[in-house]
Amino acid sequence: MSTFVDTSAFVALLNADDSFHEAAVATWERLADAEEPLVTSSYVVVETNALVQRRLGMDALRAFSDDVVRAVQVAWVGREVHEAATSAQMLAGRRHLSLVDCASFLVMRHLGLTEVFAFDDHFRDQGFRVIRR
Repeated sequence: MSTFVDTSAFVALLNADDSFHEAAVATWERLADAEEPLVTSSYVVVETNALVQRRLGMDALRAFSDDVVRAVQVAWVGREVHEAATSAQMLAGRRHLSLVDCASFLVMRHLGLTEVFAFDDHFRDQGFRVIRR
């Protein structure tokens, strides 16, 4: 079964000072050992890229681009998903629910994914199984 990977997991994995870092490393290693396919969206890649560059610097960004992203399948968000995610975000009317989150929910449903590696409770609120050690 494939597992979706969220920005929160990527950032925790790369940031040794993150409170979820140890759990992120353990979960990443467990998923790698299980050889489970990992999936993310192009929106998550863009969001993570921006956060890592700003918070952690270029070395961490290189590690993300060269090592982490290469280990996952990227589902590219097109116009239809973007428009549906924008509508969902506006309809929800919640300040802390991002466009990236809404697009992630849609991508996961479209791909039939039920599990997500994340430290973001919005996924649980949407009925997905959040995995983290």
